[in-house]
Amino acid sequence: MNVGIIDGLLNALTFANIGFAMIGCLLGTLVGVLPGLGPASAMAILLPVALYLPTDGAVIIMAGIYYGAMYGGSTTAILMNIPGEVSSIVTAQDGFPMTKNGQAGQALAIAAIGSFLAGIVGTLAIALIGPQIAGLALQFGPPEYFGLVLFSMTALISFAGSSLLSGLALGVFGMWLATVGTDPLTGTQRLNFGTIELMKGFDIIPVLVGLFGIAEVLTSVDEKITKIFTGKLGSWWSMIPRGAQLVRGMFAAIRGTVIGFVLGLLPGMLPALTAYLAYDVEKQISKTPEKFGTGMIEGVASPESANNATAMAGFIPLLALGIPTSPALAILLGTLLISGVTPGPMLFEQQPLLIWTVIGSMLIANTALIVLNLPLVGLWARICLIPYSILGPVVLIICVLGAYAPRNTLFDVWVAVLFGIIGYIMRRLSMPVSTLVLGFLLGPMFEQALRQSIAMTGTPMVFIERPIPLALVIATALVLIVTTYLKRRSRAVANLIRESTNEA
Repeated sequence: MNVGIIDGLLNALTFANIGFAMIGCLLGTLVGVLPGLGPASAMAILLPVALYLPTDGAVIIMAGIYYGAMYGGSTTAILMNIPGEVSSIVTAQDGFPMTKNGQAGQALAIAAIGSFLAGIVGTLAIALIGPQIAGLALQFGPPEYFGLVLFSMTALISFAGSSLLSGLALGVFGMWLATVGTDPLTGTQRLNFGTIELMKGFDIIPVLVGLFGIAEVLTSVDEKITKIFTGKLGSWWSMIPRGAQLVRGMFAAIRGTVIGFVLGLLPGMLPALTAYLAYDVEKQISKTPEKFGTGMIEGVASPESANNATAMAGFIPLLALGIPTSPALAILLGTLLISGVTPGPMLFEQQPLLIWTVIGSMLIANTALIVLNLPLVGLWARICLIPYSILGPVVLIICVLGAYAPRNTLFDVWVAVLFGIIGYIMRRLSMPVSTLVLGFLLGPMFEQALRQSIAMTGTPMVFIERPIPLALVIATALVLIVTTYLKRRSRAVANLIRESTNEA
């Protein structure tokens, strides 16, 4: 096996494979910047071209597109509050406020550093413990997934803001929106009101483009904003975080990497969900949780690291068990099968050269990402200096194209416009948009896991009869109790301080 590692790494360092890795990363980064064209779409489009390449080259370029897109989605999220990828929603929570505070460079840089850290750690974990850890995913059935999704819903409390009731209500509304379309288990139509367009339900991209992109433009016009940031930016080197800010960002990136990688081993655990959970952890352990959403570097580093770590972790069940954990990895599985490679427990033994070449190329690609993108921090950051009379219409055009691209239908453009108006109203009323999105993401997973679990045994007692679901249900209850108590206590302390200030 040692010979396989050495040969694989040397093969990854050939001129052709380095080129494939860099091309994949560049394409993935560009795709990630554009809302609507996610990694799965780009990989599907380029699949016929990739199949003309050698097997290792095809896998390397497709993998490069995948985790390049995971990083690229953060750029527009930070600069314009438009998530290029679903997983970049959480990054925008503090990334965009940092841009408005004149710290766009620091936000972009820590996103790149966190992504690099997650990529390197994830690659080393794949090499060291991939086949051994992959077997743990097989222990998760529908009841275990129900417990996991239920625990994920505790993040709704953190994102609910000052009004817990309105936040939870918006989360439930998001879950209800996710039920529109075709029943995943029976195939029957529901809540489509007889329209063909709603048979597939609301696509996540138009919803996000509307709630974040179009709503942001409407809010900026209403507030008569002339520039996102009106100050001055220094050189790209001066924008790199340093000192205490860098330390806080690095520790948050490490925590996000661990959370994202562990959860990313589970089939169906999307990078967007691990990003939410990582952000929630940072907010819970912070000494100043009330500052999250105003431009905390931890709020950028942790979710960005988590979503990239999840993207990397997905390669373990894919290679060791043949189980894709996302649509993009399902396409990569197809690439392997078409090329005559069958993933599974024996893959590391039967084709060590291919596997270690791919793993070596991951190290090269992640290094290429930071080498290519860190010097561009200053260039990207200067987008926030463009007059809004120019930038606003450009953002709207990007939003329209992003809403239209996934399904090539004008209906999705109108959906984006509708949710843009809804997002604008929610901002005016200071309602948390993120809880609606989190409910929309978790809704299908929650429903499917719940119904499948009960169908297995015919009783809801399955959730307390099996150890993993029981532990997750208890953990959910404890987090709800503790978080609610802390929120009420901090609100009471804030009221006392306000009253004493007024009396003085």
